[in-house]
Amino acid sequence: MTQANANTHENLIDQLEDAVSGKNVGRRADMLKRVTDLFLQGTGKYTEPQIDLFDEVMSKLIDTVEVASRVEFGSRLACAPDAPNGVVRLLAFDKSAEVAAPVLSHSERLSEADLIENAKTMSQEHLLAISKRKLLKEGLTDVLVTRGNRDVLVSTATNQGSRFSPLGLDTLVDKAGSDDTLALSVWSRPDVPRQQMVRLFRQASDGLRLQLEAANPRHGDSIRAAVSAAAERVQALARAGSVQSREANVTLAELHAAGRLDEKVVLQLIEENNFDGVATALSLLCDLPIGAVERALSLGRYEQILLFAKATEMSWHATPALIRFQAAGTPIAQADADQYFASYSRMQVRTARTALQFYRLRESASRSPQ
Repeated sequence: MTQANANTHENLIDQLEDAVSGKNVGRRADMLKRVTDLFLQGTGKYTEPQIDLFDEVMSKLIDTVEVASRVEFGSRLACAPDAPNGVVRLLAFDKSAEVAAPVLSHSERLSEADLIENAKTMSQEHLLAISKRKLLKEGLTDVLVTRGNRDVLVSTATNQGSRFSPLGLDTLVDKAGSDDTLALSVWSRPDVPRQQMVRLFRQASDGLRLQLEAANPRHGDSIRAAVSAAAERVQALARAGSVQSREANVTLAELHAAGRLDEKVVLQLIEENNFDGVATALSLLCDLPIGAVERALSLGRYEQILLFAKATEMSWHATPALIRFQAAGTPIAQADADQYFASYSRMQVRTARTALQFYRLRESASRSPQ
């Protein structure tokens, strides 16, 4: 800091106590503006002790000014690379979202812990401001997608700087199932696994079907067929863009033609977490459209999984692995496991294959032009 600035700073400190203790709000606001001007003139050049001094001065003044002055102050300080940490945190946790928004959206002086605490405790407007940051790490997006309202969810999903944990992504896809705008926002992201894409669009199609049927009940059958066809086309486009899907088609088709596609191959694909491979293998073994198998795997349709396993004479050793795979690794409760085993044991292979024939017919009819 230059000698001239140092003298100016000392003069401001001399006036601080008088300004804070006075009743003239305009004077205190002017004092805050002058201190901010002084700080911004030398930003990037101050030592840590000097920044700490500014922090002390600004923190005392900020509590004594009205909202409009705090809004202006926060807006000016938000992008300063060395803004005092304490006062930035005060701004971020201001009850007025208008005051907090600039620093929540832009300041690099807020720690990840500060941002997570803010997202857990403050208003939806505060969360919306956070969702606009250049980079959002997984721990923070977990909170945003759990607590956030629709505006926060859409903003977080459309932010290309957002990073999602598996749990956060599951939560986001669940909520997108009943919101076409959010579903489109999630779909536009390049980092969403294709398995989640299949699940997402199946959910969105079901929601759209219900809306269309409610609007025109007399044409429910044709609407269902149209929506089903649209969902199939979306899944087909996703498969066409997947290198892993194309590779699985070629390799597994060759194994199937040679009579060497069996449960050992399926178990290996499950171990590799190869969704395309598992879906393709079951499609070949069951002689079913790939889209039907993908939907069963993505939506947790346990009865269909058991049917596929029994009809292809898959052992009980392999069947729970398949159920756990389609449940994205979620542990299976013992009571549920017992129920699945009982259903599997009661079902005869011949019965399962007969049921599979009806399943094929239904799938074929659902794709036929109306």
